[in-house]
Amino acid sequence: MARRNKIGLREFHQEVVAKLQALSQGGEAAPSSKLGLQAGDQYWLVDLADIGEVIQPPALTPVPLSQPWFAGVANVRGNLYSVADFSAFCGGEAVADSADKRLVLAHPKFMVNAGLLVSRLLGLRHADQLQGRDIPAGAASWVSAAYTDNEGHQWQELNVQALVNDHGFLQAGR
Repeated sequence: MARRNKIGLREFHQEVVAKLQALSQGGEAAPSSKLGLQAGDQYWLVDLADIGEVIQPPALTPVPLSQPWFAGVANVRGNLYSVADFSAFCGGEAVADSADKRLVLAHPKFMVNAGLLVSRLLGLRHADQLQGRDIPAGAASWVSAAYTDNEGHQWQELNVQALVNDHGFLQAGR
């Protein structure tokens, strides 16, 4: 039986923060590394340069007359962020309330205070762990690539800029 290397949440968080800080200070992360996320039953990859921060979700303030996938508004260190339940936005079940769920904040370079509520972080994924495949027919415009990993999981790569500019994402009101 293969044994997985486990690291604690603190070590994982410190590794992600260090990579994000290196990117923000002009350093280069390995271009083949992406952050793996799970939103509902879907697996996603996000370029580290497109993420501003990953945090435990703060209290969310619901917004009346908003789309079912719009989780609410969050105050993150004095800044208001609109928060979308990414699984629900993609047509799945809402992200379950658990200790693993996280809020992924879009990088400030996109000039939008938006966050995605995801089920859990899955760590860094490298190109040598993934085999490219065709993007599924009918995929959203913000899906930039598709992969299969060595365990048979189907992954999609999220283009954060395309998502935050998508008309459907911007229309959180009913």
